Amino acid sequence: MAGLVTGCAGVPGTPPDPPVREVAAPAPPVPPTSAPDKSEPKPAPPSAKAPAASKAPAAPAAAPRKPEAAPPVTAKPGGSPPLDLESLEQRLKETNAIGLMTKLSLKNQVDDLQEQFRDYYQGRLKTTLAELRQLYELLLMKTLSLLQDGDPALAKAINGSREAIWAILSDRDKFSKLP
Repeated sequence: MAGLVTGCAGVPGTPPDPPVREVAAPAPPVPPTSAPDKSEPKPAPPSAKAPAASKAPAAPAAAPRKPEAAPPVTAKPGGSPPLDLESLEQRLKETNAIGLMTKLSLKNQVDDLQEQFRDYYQGRLKTTLAELRQLYELLLMKTLSLLQDGDPALAKAINGSREAIWAILSDRDKFSKLP
């Protein structure tokens, strides 16, 4: 009878062992989650097997995550093609994040960089495309630092267009079509 009393929650020290077994017992109600095998067939078997539960969840959890990681990688290249230089230029003119004098200074630096590209393509500038890339990156970083607090959406749009803009600048034919 003493065994029955202690097993029935008479002593708080002994009941923890049976509740652990009872926690394993609620695992069979998990098979109702295995009934919708179409969505989650893998989580039900690991929870039914308490000893192998630590090993089984790691493998099923990794398998669904890997396919999830693959689509964002393919989504990134699809997100970079849209580029509207005129829109970015207009947004730079209209933003309140940069003062008038700073905007004029940036415009002059952009014009100077474009002139250096023209000279480079005409053979009048003794520099490399790699050096022009450094100048481009510095100007871009300066612009982003000016925008990051006052107009983060514009800073993100410009940063997202970084490679597309460079693709235009570094291609003689595309560059020649710029206004």
